[in-house]
Amino acid sequence: MASTSTPLTLPVLPLDGEVVLPGMVVPLDLSDSEVRAAVEAAQAAARTTPGKPRVLLVPRIDGTYANTGVLGTVEQVGRLADGDPGALIRGRSRVRIGAGTTGPGAALWVEGTRVDDTVPDPLPGHVAELVKEYKALATAWLRKRGAWQVVDRVQAIDDVSALADNSGYSPFLTTDQKVELLETTDPVARLKLATQQLRDHLAEQDVAESIAKDVQEGVDKQQREFLLRRQLEAVRKELRELNGEQEGEESDDYRARVEAADLPGKVREAALKEVDKLERSSDQSPEGSWIRTWLDTVLEMPWNERTEDAYDIRGAQAVLDAEHSGLEDVKERITEYLAVRKRRDDRGLGVVGGRRGGAVLALVGPPGVGKTSLGESVAHAMGRKFVRVALGGVRDEAEIRGHRRTYVGALPGRVVRAIKEAGSMNPVVLLDEIDKVGSDFRGDPAAALLEVLDPAQNHTFRDHYLEVELDLSDVVFLATANVLEAIPEALADRMEIVRLDGYTEDEKVVIARDHLLPRQLERAGLDKDEVTIDEGALRKLAGEYTREAGVRTLERSVARLLRKVAAQHELGERKLPFTVRDEDLRDLIGRPHHVPESAQDPAERRTSVPGVATGLAVTGAGGDVLFVEASLADPETGAAGLTLTGQLGDVMKESAQIALSFLRSRGAELELPVADLKDRGVHIHFPAGAVPKDGPSAGITMTTALASLLSGRLVRTDVAMTGEVSLTGRVLPIGGVKQKLLAAHRAGVTTVIIPKRNEPDLDDVPAEVLDKLDVHAVTDVRQVLELALAPATAGVTPEVPVAA
Repeated sequence: MASTSTPLTLPVLPLDGEVVLPGMVVPLDLSDSEVRAAVEAAQAAARTTPGKPRVLLVPRIDGTYANTGVLGTVEQVGRLADGDPGALIRGRSRVRIGAGTTGPGAALWVEGTRVDDTVPDPLPGHVAELVKEYKALATAWLRKRGAWQVVDRVQAIDDVSALADNSGYSPFLTTDQKVELLETTDPVARLKLATQQLRDHLAEQDVAESIAKDVQEGVDKQQREFLLRRQLEAVRKELRELNGEQEGEESDDYRARVEAADLPGKVREAALKEVDKLERSSDQSPEGSWIRTWLDTVLEMPWNERTEDAYDIRGAQAVLDAEHSGLEDVKERITEYLAVRKRRDDRGLGVVGGRRGGAVLALVGPPGVGKTSLGESVAHAMGRKFVRVALGGVRDEAEIRGHRRTYVGALPGRVVRAIKEAGSMNPVVLLDEIDKVGSDFRGDPAAALLEVLDPAQNHTFRDHYLEVELDLSDVVFLATANVLEAIPEALADRMEIVRLDGYTEDEKVVIARDHLLPRQLERAGLDKDEVTIDEGALRKLAGEYTREAGVRTLERSVARLLRKVAAQHELGERKLPFTVRDEDLRDLIGRPHHVPESAQDPAERRTSVPGVATGLAVTGAGGDVLFVEASLADPETGAAGLTLTGQLGDVMKESAQIALSFLRSRGAELELPVADLKDRGVHIHFPAGAVPKDGPSAGITMTTALASLLSGRLVRTDVAMTGEVSLTGRVLPIGGVKQKLLAAHRAGVTTVIIPKRNEPDLDDVPAEVLDKLDVHAVTDVRQVLELALAPATAGVTPEVPVAA
């Protein structure tokens, strides 16, 4: 620990912005009045005392003196290198400054106490390690600066206090850091502080050197690349001169590629113009990179590549039949297209009026009926390349037409990219989920598709990125959609609509047996001989475990069944081979989820009370069965009027008003107690209230439900109906007859009532479905009520349900 000693009286020599530590030798300019006054006062005092003149070197920071100074001796007074008078002063020891006093001369005199900061010898172990670390750090720093003579001097210092004060020579220390060293009287603490300061500086220096090295390497790389490119240009120039070629630039490669490529005339002309621009632009110009990217895209396009169509009509039909069951409309359309193509080719009519014989078909139907997979089968049957373009969720018009080349990261549209990906100008392009295209501030992609899908325009399609004409007239476009109404009318008008209305139960069994089961056996790691599913089990899966227009849920049920069998085999609970029968389904995958209404207990059926009728509807998932419930309010409540619930649209609400008005005006003719409709509120409800419903086809269903309510006669459980009703009781035609009859068949309904004017639509319904349905075509509501309402029970007064 430091200790104090004899008091001293010394003149103050202030140091502005500088700090002198013990052991340091510094020259001071005597032209400064305060320095000269202190030195002269010290010389005057030295005349009466032996020894060299002594001064107190005190740092003065912003006019404030430090608490500790350094006793310095004036070694020599003379001239500095610049000729000005100066004094050489050596720091001796620390002095703690006390009160001011008087003395000779004009200097400020103070009393002070010398600080004794000696460390006992030998040094403790931790202090010796500290000394060793400081010397190592100081040596590393000095070697970086090339001060080899100073290294030996530092290594020769053994005193802890002198070693710590030696850091006062360090130019990287700030004035505050030096003052902190000066005021730290404990030599060990001072050496720790000096070591930390030196360590921090070396770390900062390493970071700075690393950054400087990286910068220098980058600069060197650029300079090296510049020199190499110049040398490469010089070598190319010499080679061109040897070969007798004209002097050119890097764009010569593109010019040669464009001239060698088999491009259409206008495309070649546009490409050569861009090459000319590239020749005039500098290497550093951003336009050069845009032009190169554009030229690469143009050169990669298959301008004259076409695949030969497979004109084996029977073979194409066999491919479609093998890969898809049902879907006869689509297969017939593809067969017709190939037949016409073959005849045009035989007569040399491949191109008529600049247009080729492409096709634009829209496959509209519920999910899971095979729209997307059908596109690949069509390409396979025709021998063409196949490309799928997903349009679901696309909201940017540039996705169809491409971006302008001036934008950073510009790309051609999805149609051009599909052609490029196919490597052919006549692929089969599947535009998947075209009804899910949206629009926002970036434009309307559906509007951009108008030119793509118009056979009269798409032979001169222009992409915003390419800006050259692209012939799409030989492309077969297949668009898929779930809801036709969601496609803009102008776009739908340009496509040939092919409806896929779903599968019958027999078709589902065939699809499951021939397509789904083999695929799921492979995914489950089973051989076809290990697990088989008989036709009865497949039929029950299709009829009671799933109720859908497509076969996605059926395929998931088959996969779940096979996974269950595989897991039981691995657990030792079941031996293979195993045949799944319909009685095994409940144990393997649980109870059926869709039991037909006709198979339920009569007391549990929805139509077991008056006022409930069964209707048919078409949704985005295909045809479906819906129920209509009607009730009358208690007259004492006074709640007159019509109440409609079930999230109904405006058209369906109007149909309910028409049904009620018809019964009020013609109910007496039908022998219905219409007086109940005058004073009592009528409530019509469509269950599944979370599902939006709209359309006029539930008109006769609501009329039947109200007639059943008023007459007390039940609606037959096996009857379902669809049709629009007029105020005069006429039954008007509706749409979606095929899908509705398929839904009735799936639900176990045996009798269906449809409008008379929809009778021609029965030609589209599969024969096996019509054989199991008793279809009645009617023209008037009276016929509907005669067919749908069960006879009244003799001697029993009907009870009209009353809403609470």
